[in-house]
Amino acid sequence: MRETAQSVTVTTLAKFEHPDITAKGEPRATVPLERLQTVWFNTGTLCNITCTNCYIESSPTNDRLAYIGAEEVVTLLDELISGQHRTEEIGFTGGEPFMNPEFLAMLGAALDRRFDVLVLTNAMQPLQRGPIKKGLIELKEKHGARLRLRISLDHFTRDLHEAERGPKTFDKAIAGIDWLNAQGFEIAIAGRTCWNEDEREARNGYAALVASRGWRIDPANPKQLMLLPEMDGSHEVPEISAACWGILKKSPNQMMCATSRMVVKRKGAAKPTVLPCTLLPYEPAFEMGGTFAEAARADDGMFTDGAVKLCHPHCAKFCVLGGGSCS
Repeated sequence: MRETAQSVTVTTLAKFEHPDITAKGEPRATVPLERLQTVWFNTGTLCNITCTNCYIESSPTNDRLAYIGAEEVVTLLDELISGQHRTEEIGFTGGEPFMNPEFLAMLGAALDRRFDVLVLTNAMQPLQRGPIKKGLIELKEKHGARLRLRISLDHFTRDLHEAERGPKTFDKAIAGIDWLNAQGFEIAIAGRTCWNEDEREARNGYAALVASRGWRIDPANPKQLMLLPEMDGSHEVPEISAACWGILKKSPNQMMCATSRMVVKRKGAAKPTVLPCTLLPYEPAFEMGGTFAEAARADDGMFTDGAVKLCHPHCAKFCVLGGGSCS
């Protein structure tokens, strides 16, 4: 029998401790899956750089999420098609996806199945290798605008970008964006909002950089320049109760987990597992099963009939209060 807010006596609950109720004893907010519009594949947590505040702690040594294989991705792509999930978009994230030796095969498999594909990348050395460039150009020539790349450029100035990503990273990222733009790829930028500047200042700063480089990006368009909230864990975050939807004038269907899921493969695991979103890669409590069919039926701990209980600080800070989304 599942505990409810009415059946639990609240005494010393900490925030985000109980899946069904908040520390104040209020029913916790949940988000049902409206439609599986976007599926993310984490290609592995290995990355060519170590950022100061990477939410997934990617680095040249972190392999807690192993390289997922192309055959494993294909199996799940085919389930999406046969299951008639109406999925439109496949996203690839990491780590740095272009470090996975089977990544071009995964891209081709998703594009061949007529999905729109979004790749999150730092556009640095792993992307800039000759065979990768050749493969990307071949995919673009075959599939056109259905292949899109979003490049992490944490700020429009070298100093602040490198404060996050380390020395000598700015010019390498710029070179990658220059090449992608020159080859006619559909590109976007992901920046951060932690620099004590308002959105208008940030977009104007990126606009000046974009104009100086001649990139085909509209910094006023949130889809072409995404400014993402921080998730550094250093601030107190309020829990989201069911009543918060009305208080905040927001709806569960606006949350990322209403329309997306992520697939990861843990180091040493026999097969990948499905998670609610891209923000909880290391949380075993949020594992939903090895297939999308199993994920839709998840009914234990953090889920009720496939609906996600917002029992993590990232749910509150990034999604509900921050308005963030990886799509």
